[in-house]
Amino acid sequence: MTAWRAARPGAATPRAVWLGAAGLGAAALLRSSFAAKAGSARFYLLTASLAGTWTGGALGAGPIPWCGDRWRTRPGSAARALIVVPVVTGAATFAVFYGAALVARRHRTLRRSIASVLRYAEAGSTPLVVLIASGSGVAEELFFRGALWSGSRPLRTTTLAYATSTAATGNPALVLAGLTTSVIFGWQREATGGVLAPAVTHVTWSVLMLRYLPSLFLDADPAPDLD
Repeated sequence: MTAWRAARPGAATPRAVWLGAAGLGAAALLRSSFAAKAGSARFYLLTASLAGTWTGGALGAGPIPWCGDRWRTRPGSAARALIVVPVVTGAATFAVFYGAALVARRHRTLRRSIASVLRYAEAGSTPLVVLIASGSGVAEELFFRGALWSGSRPLRTTTLAYATSTAATGNPALVLAGLTTSVIFGWQREATGGVLAPAVTHVTWSVLMLRYLPSLFLDADPAPDLD
């Protein structure tokens, strides 16, 4: 019997320890990331560490279902369901956000909140920002739609958990975006049984947001850098 299994009843399981430690660590890193100067080495280090924390917590908690068992018996439809549909969904999600951004930029508080996030796409190395954003998207799916996806109502649980983690930034735009995308990514997790589809959608959405949204807020007045 392992030391974990010999633990007293009610003690934290290894899975809970991994998830809890990763969740707390990621929240702290996320807050620090958006307090760092855009384009700085510290920002890149923090965001890379954030992706590593999500990934480490997810993999440490147990096996991750990538594609779902149902596609083993229907390989012909796997490419459409796991790649094509998620890419289209990611593009459609971006279109919705783009339309919402056109409205939000008329509101001073939302305009500043969104601009304070998008400034990281404008400063420093664009390819590096895209790479880190894509890696973070996959890492988040491994954690939220992978390791944390359990119980009778996983969609509600993971959506609230992600909203809580983004609330650490103090940015209402990030919280609203997180609530919306968590529902969309969760629907794909339910439909496919794995994290690949939501990960593809997440990356597609992130890349399009970084490519096309910053130009809408070039004249905004974001809060100043804190360091």
